[in-house]
Amino acid sequence: MPYTAEIIAVGTELLLGNIVNTDARDVSVALAQLGINVFFHTVVGDNPARVKAAVALAKTRADIIITTGGLGPTYDDLTKQTVAEAFGKALVFNEAEAEKIRAFFHDRNLEITENNFAQAYLPEGCVIFDNGVGTAPGCAFEAEGKRILMLPGPPRECRAMIESGLVPYLKTLAGEEIFSHNIHIFGMGESAVETRFRGVMERSVNPTLAPYAKDGETMLRVTARAENQAAADALMSPVIDLVRAELGDLIYGIDTDTLENTVVTLLRERGLTLAAAESCTGGLLAKRVTDVPGASRVFRGGVTAYTNAVKTALVGVPAELIETYGVVSEQIAQSLAENIRERLGADLGIGITGVAGPGADETGNPEGRVFVALAARDGTWTRKLDLYYDRERIRAMAASHALDMARRYLTGAADVV
Repeated sequence: MPYTAEIIAVGTELLLGNIVNTDARDVSVALAQLGINVFFHTVVGDNPARVKAAVALAKTRADIIITTGGLGPTYDDLTKQTVAEAFGKALVFNEAEAEKIRAFFHDRNLEITENNFAQAYLPEGCVIFDNGVGTAPGCAFEAEGKRILMLPGPPRECRAMIESGLVPYLKTLAGEEIFSHNIHIFGMGESAVETRFRGVMERSVNPTLAPYAKDGETMLRVTARAENQAAADALMSPVIDLVRAELGDLIYGIDTDTLENTVVTLLRERGLTLAAAESCTGGLLAKRVTDVPGASRVFRGGVTAYTNAVKTALVGVPAELIETYGVVSEQIAQSLAENIRERLGADLGIGITGVAGPGADETGNPEGRVFVALAARDGTWTRKLDLYYDRERIRAMAASHALDMARRYLTGAADVV
């Protein structure tokens, strides 16, 4: 059975809303990649009794308890002492960690105060996680059949320790390592994916299959426990093949980061270039593409054609076309795509026009009505979209649909639209 984990974030500032609990998110992402189920997030203030109560409850429902925050030098940094006490562990002074603290302050010409050495007291027999960007070491120990890990609260320190300490420590549970592959899907929601593969998910033990919603996309994570990567891949390969056979070109990549990364990679592999003319997305597509390293080799450029005058003057959309069909129309999206492709000398052109909201436009097009067009040497294709939620999501989804059309064209999918 998969391990279960609970994350306990310690800090009154979290309860007051002064800072956002990004640590819990970062830990959850890492655990999901390891195939460890997170069933509970708890936030508790800097109060020993309440921290102890949270730990006592976590003992009843999790195999792994991970705390963030409360490892610093000040009077309210009580996580270590409280958690160690909850498991009957004494804190022991570690001279090697104390020397690291001295070196940290010396190297930065900072004055060290005595309370900083509280960070050098650690639970007896623990595994120490080095803090490469701060002074508070993290640690892990086993007690009462549980594994307890304590990480610092500052997000930069926590993220670094997740990679250097938490992940390597948890990877070797039960003498095996945990490996996973992520199947990225665009065009089918999480509930539909879950329904399609529910039987497989219920039957799967090793490997397991689980769906995740991600920014208008869906991801299926296949996770296996094995002695090494090759053995894990042998277990996961039949499941991945099954998903591929079921979903076909709805899958845009395995273990890729984003749609834009996939599109840039495909353009490079095929020696092709892309240009974009965007209205309602306001340059978001160009931003996402140019976020990918190496995009300069394949992205000719983009125009944020937000007004009709710019659409006409810079992109070459005929004014009479706008007058006849309206700016939010299939014809304008096509004209934007075809003209930007020609004017910037690209192999592919993308045109986006629509109503991001809030509310309908002056001609009655509803909020979320978007037309996305892709132009190439051998034709032009258009998607009519009726998106929802809010302005930010409408813009993001419109850009994603444009990237998906480009991805489908570049892979020779049967249906670009």
